[in-house]
Amino acid sequence: MPQAKFIQIHSLHGYSATLLNRDDSGLAKRISYGGTSRTRISSQCLKRHWRTNKDVHSLDNIEGSVAATRSREIVTRKVTQPLIDAGIHKEVANAIDKQFQIAIYGDKGAEKSSRQPLLLGKPEIDYLEREARRIADEHPSDAAKAEKAAEEWRKGSKENMKTLRESSKLPGGLVSALFGRMVTSDVEANLDAAIYVAHAFTVHAEDSESDYFTVVDDLHQIEDDAGADHIGETELSSGLYYGYVVIDRENLIKNLGGDSELAGEICKRLAGLIATVSPGAKLGSTAPFGYAGWMLAEAGHRQPRSLAEAFRDPCKPLLKKAVSAAHAHLSNVDETYGTHESRCLMSLGESEGVGLESVSLEELSAWVGRAIQSGDA
Repeated sequence: MPQAKFIQIHSLHGYSATLLNRDDSGLAKRISYGGTSRTRISSQCLKRHWRTNKDVHSLDNIEGSVAATRSREIVTRKVTQPLIDAGIHKEVANAIDKQFQIAIYGDKGAEKSSRQPLLLGKPEIDYLEREARRIADEHPSDAAKAEKAAEEWRKGSKENMKTLRESSKLPGGLVSALFGRMVTSDVEANLDAAIYVAHAFTVHAEDSESDYFTVVDDLHQIEDDAGADHIGETELSSGLYYGYVVIDRENLIKNLGGDSELAGEICKRLAGLIATVSPGAKLGSTAPFGYAGWMLAEAGHRQPRSLAEAFRDPCKPLLKKAVSAAHAHLSNVDETYGTHESRCLMSLGESEGVGLESVSLEELSAWVGRAIQSGDA
């Protein structure tokens, strides 16, 4: 079998009485599929929770990992403020700030309201801080000269940043190597994502209700006011969610400077994050934590394909029913298109239908890591 180009990870997670991902009106996000409204968790929500997780599977704990910051105030907080804190005259710091904001955020970058949040890696941020300090040290008391020097630096900044990216392993940080980034002010700084994440959705029709709640004032006396001090409503939903992630092995290794060992360790941890990290809001009132009840990892060389079609017709919100539907659909795909993938299965319940023995999360994660590192499962 040819070396694997794509690794796919399918999962089923069950949650009850939660509000995992809200829309702009504070309600659970939804999507219509198969003519039925489903509760949804956006890919942005999932990725953020995986990126920021600090437990045993954390990506930050990987040797060789490089931090990154996403913000529209990177220059303000990471470049200009350190100058002021170091005693540089504020007028000089602000003069440098203007040109650096434009260099990083584009022609309208001097106006905070016009900037888009941008992802920069620590090597890039450190470089900006060094250059700003150099200009400030050369013109410590002349704001006009400092701004002119910063403007001259800005004119060559794209080429300088390009040189930095070419000489650094992870100039944009680990996050940009995994999930990509778009820099409108510098097209050459763009990175194609190597990990593709689908929006998770319930395998059944949405199951939600409006939760009426009250807040009681502890100091109220019964003779003064027998009612609650506050009354409100929030939406809660329950569901069994299908999740789908694709890893472009070749692109990931490329984005990591050719380091296949690092790629394998990242994806080993990613499998653990997918299985155990819950994308929950309202922690104090819903405790929205849960582990995957089923995960299927696949390694192959042909174009990936989701198993979402298994749930176009809503199934009962039971793990056994959902797993059976997924396995039946996969068997039909294999029969029609042929089996071109190696597979590894983890299941808390039903495991029949794909000819695989269920393994532990540790074993599945290790399998994914090997498939990424070597291209063989």
